[in-house]
Formats: sequence, structure tokens, C-alpha cells
Amino acid sequence: MSDNQIIEKIKNKYEKLSPYLNEKTRRIWAAVEARSLGWGGISQVSSATGLSRTTIHAGISLLEESLLVKAKQSDQRIRVLGGGRKLLEEQDAMLLFDLECLIEPMTLGDPESVLRWTSKSVVKLADALNKGGHRISPKSVYNLLSTLGYSLQSNRKTRDGSSHIDRDEQFLHISGMVKSFQSQFEPVISVDTKKKELIGNFKNAGSEWCQKEQPVEVRMHDFVDPNLGKAIPYGIYDLTWNKGWVNVGIDHDTAEFAVESIRHWWYSMGQPLYPNSQHLLITADCGGSNGYRTRLWRLKLQELATEIGKSIHVCHFPPGTSKWNKIEHRLFSYITQNWRGKPLTSLQVVINLIRNTKTKAGLEVQARLDQNLYPTGIKVTDTELDAIAIERDTFHGEWNYIIKPLIAI
Repeated sequence: MSDNQIIEKIKNKYEKLSPYLNEKTRRIWAAVEARSLGWGGISQVSSATGLSRTTIHAGISLLEESLLVKAKQSDQRIRVLGGGRKLLEEQDAMLLFDLECLIEPMTLGDPESVLRWTSKSVVKLADALNKGGHRISPKSVYNLLSTLGYSLQSNRKTRDGSSHIDRDEQFLHISGMVKSFQSQFEPVISVDTKKKELIGNFKNAGSEWCQKEQPVEVRMHDFVDPNLGKAIPYGIYDLTWNKGWVNVGIDHDTAEFAVESIRHWWYSMGQPLYPNSQHLLITADCGGSNGYRTRLWRLKLQELATEIGKSIHVCHFPPGTSKWNKIEHRLFSYITQNWRGKPLTSLQVVINLIRNTKTKAGLEVQARLDQNLYPTGIKVTDTELDAIAIERDTFHGEWNYIIKPLIAI
């Protein structure tokens, strides 16, 4: 039997017996196992159980000196009365109190605190306690913090800040609209602009398999290359068919660019999938190029509705809830995973990586390059706004509305 097999066997035996052993019987059992293995037994038992060699040697001494028989005749005490080092908190009555005072949240901004405006590592906590008259090591601080129920914690994004009073109702409204459209086999899309990406030999987050110690070398500083510019991916995600369309722009992320992206999606992907549809539902964030306050967004949707002859229904997510937009975690997250660790050296590289994004759930993505220019600062007059054939919902009409096609006279 190999050493690894012996160690595994002892480990399994120890895991079964451990709940029934106390400090004394654990030492004795380890000693019996070690002696039964012969030369090298102490090392094997120590490796299998995690007990120190000193502990196993102590058990062997008990066996050799026949202390086990004497212990049975005594008061069954495991350790001699008063034996062992006293706990730090027993030696220093104020130690725990002072430690908890140092790690209170208010310490960070307390002008009188020893640890003013510093991180609370065990080294700094130990230094602060020692300066206050205590004697303690960083390791002991760590043990005390664990005893008190503390552990290292990172920040967790769970607080949305102030949320709209009708946030949940709007979510339910969007969900109901999506189910209704899907039951009638009408198209439902989620739209948004992905983060702008620098084009060139720049660092891209994530890691990729390469030859050992031969990473891809990229530029030190992330300054925009005036010749290559940036890529602006605007995505359209079909909630029913699990298909994505990405229009990669090179100019500005405007409402005109957003609607032009939807137009390209319709003619290239939407119309073949929904040849008999009469309506289109768009779910979008409340801000950005497709925000509900953007006049140009509604004007361009009016032009699109009239062009394709469809009523365009729009539902915006409430402020601060963009992460619930389906496109974020059903399309954009997988695109990011697919190009992790790869410098986006050209627009064609961006297009190729987007097109080759796939998932086990069957996600398919198409992409195109949009080299048109989309100037900013376009003003929509009140007259143009009033001419839009918009029908607002009784529930938050600013978020939920229909833009109907205009009939030529």
C-alpha cells in the first residue's frame, strides 16, 4: 500500500472517530496509530489528521509511562489542574473591549481614534493595541476577531439608493406586457448601449490561455488612438428567440443612432422572424440615448413606426434599475466573456468576437459596423414633438407609451 493510500485510510478513520474523542483520547489514538505503522508513522498520522508531531509524541509518552491506567483511577482530568497557558483575554481584562472599540465602523472618521482614516488590518490593530498598553501579536488579534464573530468582508452591492415608489409595479407591468406579446407571437426586444471600447492594442480585462510567461503585450496607457477611435456597440436582444443583434458605431451614442440600430435589426433579423407582426415591444432603460426624456428618441421612433407600418410599444425601466434590463445579463455579459483578455485591435476584431459569442442555451449574435456619423445637439421643436402619434398608458405614461405609424394623407 502506498503512503498516499495509508494517509487517506487514516484520514477517513479519524474523521469518523473525531466527534467522539476529547483532547486526551485524541492524543492516545494518534499514538496507537503511529506506533502500529512503524517507522514514519508519526509523519503519516500528522499529515492525515492535522495533529502536530508534538501532540503525537505526547500520546506516545502516555502509552509508554502507563499514564492511561493512572488517569482512569484519578478524577478523569484531561490536563493537570491549572495547566496550560491562560487565554489573553483572561490575562488582560480590557483587551476585548479595546479591540472592539478599534473596529467599530465610526473609527474610520473618528478624529480621536488611533486608527484614524486607515484600513483595519490585523497588523495595524495589533500595533494600536500595543501602543495602548496591551501585549499582543497580529496572529492573536486574528484569533480574537474570529472568536468575536468577525471575518474579512468585501463590499456587497445590495443597496439601490432611493428607488421610485412604483418600481415594483413597473416591473410587474413590463413582465405582463412581455408575456402578452410573446403569447401573440409579437416581437419583444431589450435594447441598450454597451460600454464604449477603445480600439487598438490596449489591455482588455480578463485572462486567456497563452504560452507560459508569454503574455500579450499591450500599451501602458489607455489614451484614445485618434486614427482608430472607439467602438460603440448598441445591442438589440430578442427575448423570445434568444438572438442578439449589435450595431457597432464609431461616432456618438445618440437617439438617432439607437433607432437606426433598431431599424437595421428589424430588416435583418426581426422581419424574417415575425413576418405577420403588427406591433413591436421595446424594453429600455430610462436614460441614455433611449431615455424616456429624450425628445429625439420619440421623434425617430415615430419615423421608424411609419416606415415599417408597426405600432411601437415602449416600456422603460424605472431609474436606477438598468441591471434588470434583460440585455445586460443575456447578451452583453457573454460578449464581455468572449473577448476577455483579447486586445480589440480593430473594428473588425470587435465584429468577429461579437458574432462568435455563443452560449449553451443557444444564444446567437449578429453584428454589423455602422460608419455613419450621428451629430449631437439636434433640437426637436415643440411642433415636431406635438406631431408624434403617441398614446400614453394610464400607468406612468412617461414610461409606458405607444407610438403609432402616421397615415399619409
